[in-house]
Amino acid sequence: MAPTAITPDFSTYPDLKIVPPSAPDQDSDSLPSEFEEPNPIAPLRAALVSEATPLAVRFRALFSLKHHASKHPPTLYTLPAIHAIAAALPSPSALLKHELAYCLGQTGNLAAVPFLRTVLEDRLEDAMCRHEAAEALGALGDWESLGLLRGLRDEAGEAEVVRETCEIAVGRIEWDHSAKKKSERLRTSDFTSIDPAPPLAQGTSQHTIEELQRQLLDTSFPLFGRYRAMFALRDLSSPPDLSTAVPAVKALASGFSDPSALFRHEIAFVFGQLSHPASIPSLVATLSNSKEESMVRHEAAEALGSLGDEEGVEDILRGFLNDPEQVVRESVVVALDMAEFEKNGEREYAVLPEEL
Repeated sequence: MAPTAITPDFSTYPDLKIVPPSAPDQDSDSLPSEFEEPNPIAPLRAALVSEATPLAVRFRALFSLKHHASKHPPTLYTLPAIHAIAAALPSPSALLKHELAYCLGQTGNLAAVPFLRTVLEDRLEDAMCRHEAAEALGALGDWESLGLLRGLRDEAGEAEVVRETCEIAVGRIEWDHSAKKKSERLRTSDFTSIDPAPPLAQGTSQHTIEELQRQLLDTSFPLFGRYRAMFALRDLSSPPDLSTAVPAVKALASGFSDPSALFRHEIAFVFGQLSHPASIPSLVATLSNSKEESMVRHEAAEALGSLGDEEGVEDILRGFLNDPEQVVRESVVVALDMAEFEKNGEREYAVLPEEL
C-alpha cells in the first residue's frame, strides 16, 4: 500500500499557529522575506522525505532538523523544522518513522503533538512507531493527551508494547504536572534527553546500586517506577570513569532478562546513550539472539554503533547487514554510519545543508 500524507487533527490545540506540511497553499518551509540568510530547512527536509536518499543520510538530516526544532526560545526555523520532520512520517520504513516520533518528542514543543496523536491513533501503523509516538507525548508532557493515553493503556486488545508505553507516558505527564516534581531533588544528569521517566529522587542518602537494581527488576513495581530506577542507574554510569559506572552498567544489563520487550529495548537505548564498553557483551548477545524481539535487537544494534570506536564492534555489526528482520538490517546500516562518526571524532551526528 502506498504511503499517505499525515493529516493531524489540530482542533484540540486552537492556540497553536500551525500549518500542516500538506497544506496546498502555504509552504511550511517558507520564512519571512526580510530574513535574508539561507534557509537550511528546505534541503534537509528534501533529503529526509526522499526514499531515494540513503538511510544514513536521512538520519543525519533528521538530527539536523531536530536541532532546529528543539530551539528554546523558538526561532524562525523551529516550526518549519517540526513540519519537515512530520512530513517524513508516511515513509514505509518503520525504523525511520519511530525515530521521527522520538525526535518530535524531544523538541519540547507542543506543535508536534497533533502529528504524534495521528500516529498513535492509527491502528494500522507499526506498533513500534505507535509506541514511540506515545512515549513522545509523554516527553512533551501533553496534558490534553492523557485521555487518549489512558484509554489505550486500559484497552485489553491493544498491543502490549503500546499499552505499556501509554502506562509510562501517563506516569510521566502526571509527574510533570504534580507538586511532587517541584519538591523532588534530582541528581544532575550528564544527559539532556527528555526521558520516559525521571531518575529516582535523591533522599537524605544516595540510593545504592543494589537498591536500584532491586527496583529495576521488581515486576510488582509500576513500570514508571522501574524506569525511574533505570535512569538513576544510567546517571550513576556516567562519566565512564566514575567509580559506580561499571557496577551500574552491569546492574542495567540484568534488565535484559525482563519479560517486557519494551523494558529490554529501553535498556539497550540507555546503553546507546552511555557508550560504555562494559555494555558491549550484553548488547552483542542481545543483537545475536534471533529469538529476541526486533525492536530490542534494533536498539542493541544502534547502541553498538555508538561504541564504534571500540575494537571489533564494526565487524560484529557487519555480520548482521543481511539479517532477516528489515528493522535490524536498517539499524545496522545506521549503526555503521554512527560508528564511522565516532571514529572520525565528528562533533555532532548530523549533516549540514551544504553537504546534501
